[in-house]
Amino acid sequence: MTSLRLGTRRSALAMTQSGHVADALRAAGHEVELVEIVTEGDTNRASLASMGGTGVFATALREAMHAGEIDFAVHSLKDLPTAPAPGLVIAAIPARVDPRDALCARDGLTLGELGEGAVVGTGSPRRRAQLAALGLGLEFRDIRGNLGTRLAMVGPGEDQLDAIVLASAGLTRLGLREQITELLEPIQMLPAPGQGALAVECREGDEQVLAALRPLDHADTRAAVTAERGVLAELEAGCAAPVGALAEVVDDVDGLAISLRAVVAATDGTGDLRRSITGPMNEAEDLGRRLARTLVADGAPELADLQATHPSTASEHVQ
Repeated sequence: MTSLRLGTRRSALAMTQSGHVADALRAAGHEVELVEIVTEGDTNRASLASMGGTGVFATALREAMHAGEIDFAVHSLKDLPTAPAPGLVIAAIPARVDPRDALCARDGLTLGELGEGAVVGTGSPRRRAQLAALGLGLEFRDIRGNLGTRLAMVGPGEDQLDAIVLASAGLTRLGLREQITELLEPIQMLPAPGQGALAVECREGDEQVLAALRPLDHADTRAAVTAERGVLAELEAGCAAPVGALAEVVDDVDGLAISLRAVVAATDGTGDLRRSITGPMNEAEDLGRRLARTLVADGAPELADLQATHPSTASEHVQ
């Protein structure tokens, strides 16, 4: 049995996600103490893009690990920078939940029922660009806040929103699936790389902690998200880039394979570029990078002005 200190942000979603991992470790016979850590992303109300992306949520947790204040942390994987953190390692990626985006609209409306001029709230350039590309005549408003705050913005009234788009995973983990009026299929909107998955991170070389965390790792999920994040890393794109990717482990003639789809969309909704690739499961990251190079060759940087976005030190905003 190992005694472990788990660092977590104070938000309801972060506490819930950390609690799931803590429960799994306790079931395996370990003692787990939750240690609350305040991050810049929790206290600064500026847009995440202006702060340099969602690395702001991970930085304080990582500093606490380096300082020996905590033994490991649980992140939403889509919030983690694609660049490796010196001295740290993602010890486990548990099986992920539904990676799709979810529409939460007034009066139970679906996306097609919202109507031209409907106002949709989202802080995600990826979501906004893909929704705009559907040509439904939607208007958009930038929003921030925890899930409860954002859900309260939807409803009748001049200052209210007609709908918001959130990650299905966060709503599921907080028991709020009844708020979903439509799950958006990947053909409409590809999710953020790593969406729906958790990353359990600890210090490199901390063998006692690594041994406790490794059994939580889910091989298929790790392969899929590695391919997705390979796209983002090769594009050197971060939170300001409208990039989506989704990989699945599928049966192939030679065994298990990765089927990967990715999109780069113009932020003004004038178009998007979608490409796909399939290859061996043990080449997950290379597949992602190869697909990204195809997107670049086919005009992705010009379409989405990727050169002007933040580098891969950031991913997308919190669920």
